[in-house]
Amino acid sequence: MRHKPKDIRHTVLRLLMAELLVVAALPALRAEDTAETTAAKKAEAAKAAAAAQDTEAKLRLDINGAAMLDMGYQSGSSDPNWFDVVRPTKLPAYEGQYGKDGSFFSGVRQSRLGFRAYIPSSLGEIKTIFEFELFGTGADAGQTTFRLRHAYGELGHFGAGQTWSPFMDADVFPNSIEYWGPNGMVFFRNVQFRWMPLMGATSVTIAIERPGASGDQGVYANRVELGDVKARFPLPDITANIRRSGKWGHVQLAGILRRMQWDDMGEEEYDLSGSATGWGFNLSTNLKAGKGTFRGSVVYGEGIQNYMNDAPVDIGIKNNFSDPDKPILGVALPVLGLVAFFDHTWNDKWTSTIGGSMVDIGNSDGQASDAYGRGYYALVNLLYYPTSNVFLGPELQFARRENFSDDWCVNDFRIQFSAKYSFKASIGGN
Repeated sequence: MRHKPKDIRHTVLRLLMAELLVVAALPALRAEDTAETTAAKKAEAAKAAAAAQDTEAKLRLDINGAAMLDMGYQSGSSDPNWFDVVRPTKLPAYEGQYGKDGSFFSGVRQSRLGFRAYIPSSLGEIKTIFEFELFGTGADAGQTTFRLRHAYGELGHFGAGQTWSPFMDADVFPNSIEYWGPNGMVFFRNVQFRWMPLMGATSVTIAIERPGASGDQGVYANRVELGDVKARFPLPDITANIRRSGKWGHVQLAGILRRMQWDDMGEEEYDLSGSATGWGFNLSTNLKAGKGTFRGSVVYGEGIQNYMNDAPVDIGIKNNFSDPDKPILGVALPVLGLVAFFDHTWNDKWTSTIGGSMVDIGNSDGQASDAYGRGYYALVNLLYYPTSNVFLGPELQFARRENFSDDWCVNDFRIQFSAKYSFKASIGGN
């Protein structure tokens, strides 16, 4: 059927009008779509801001530290790099080694600054600590310089970084102003990865730690053959503890197992290579009694001296003349450490601490007669707290060194006065 020209014109006109209506409606449609998109974006942004604000409210950063002054008088003499601490191993091994007796000391090396963060996450709370002080050791011994104490993080049952070794019980340290502390105590901040399968009133901690040890070449120290012997540590140290806590205090049993090796790199007729296994147990406790706390520990082992607070070398030399190829051997030295202190709170202004400690070394027959054999440490103090963040007071200290086999012994008395000003602030949190 043929369409008439008039009908065709009417159809074309209707199509044009429909197209114009669609074109006219497009801006309104686009505006509506844009409004919906903007509203959705604003809602999403508000949700994200609320989540961020909630996270920020729960995240907490604690800043803590102290400025501390130490002043005192030492009746004897000691290694000048350790002028402001009591360490029996640093007392003279013979008459006049460190000059004449009697010296005044002062410093601020116990001052410290630390940061602790508590961060919420989908896997639980992340705990971190970064702390340093001004007490130089190693190449900086005797200096007032920055020294790292803790750089450690923890999430759930796992932790990593540098902090207290599980072989140690930090709660054995008494409320004293002397910095170094009891010589018979296990005291070591080490790099480690730890697993805590059990947490709570009964806890279990297992760790692999950075190895390390030292040796005494004894009477053979000047032999050139020993210059070719190099230490090597093929395995990490393994440490663990189990701890039970309650209102009465706590008790902890810890253990350590380690491997130490040394290789003779020289071409002499002797083969001085060797190895030793280090091991030890540490039983420690805090027992509350009225307004006081007893702090004590007993540690025994072989080749664990570098975990002790103040003990000499891990490896000594033993004579082995029956074997011409190995005329001397390296052996892990036995060590016994004892700690017993009592902290007492008289009232909200006054506290006292009294106690002592001892280290005894099972020396080998290849060590020199003036090698360190036994040491004693003791103190008593009276501290005044004018406010909760400030204390000051005097402390009387004693140390004694006894050599291996030459009958030398030396005593050292000190009187120390310290003042400590502490601070703490928190950012964030609920």
